[in-house]
Amino acid sequence: MTAELIDQVGSQLGANGLPYSIPIHPNLVHLTLGLFIVAIAFDIVGVLYPLEKPVFKFLAIEAVRSNFFDVGWYNMLAAAIVTFPTVATGFYEILLATPVSDVTSAWGLNALDTMLWHGVGGVVLLALIVGMTVWRGFQRYYWRKDMARQVQWSYLAMGLVIFAIMYAHGTLGAHMAGEFGIHNTADQLLEMGKDPNAVLRQGS
Repeated sequence: MTAELIDQVGSQLGANGLPYSIPIHPNLVHLTLGLFIVAIAFDIVGVLYPLEKPVFKFLAIEAVRSNFFDVGWYNMLAAAIVTFPTVATGFYEILLATPVSDVTSAWGLNALDTMLWHGVGGVVLLALIVGMTVWRGFQRYYWRKDMARQVQWSYLAMGLVIFAIMYAHGTLGAHMAGEFGIHNTADQLLEMGKDPNAVLRQGS
């Protein structure tokens, strides 16, 4: 890529360093997280249903065990689908990143190391979520289709391990925005010596 082309692309980027006003990746991240967490949570409720059934009955809540497993399956499937554009937009936006270079994160990492670990973590999580979806599908349609408890304990345990990985991965993403100012409009405006409040007032 020539210097002229780089300058041309750079002139089309907004204050957040992107060609659009709101970063897409963080929004898709929260969708992925929500779908995955709901999937595992409802499968846990389905597994523990025999213990919870008296509570549902007392509260006059009409709950069928298979419905919890339905929610778990469809949310896991949706999480796997959404994670592809989540990772894709993450890599696109990281390529346009111009982080603050003289800062170290709370974990002692510089901007480049943080971006690399976050990128690798995104690919790992994509593989894990797709793997969990395939595992969940085999349980639902083949291995345990005639059983009342549709998921294995090992599947739920792996889901909880992935929660911990998501926490660490999400913290790296938060460092990128909060500590290195990556695609953070206010940080980028301050870096350019502009008042974010004045810019926002002009845009409204």
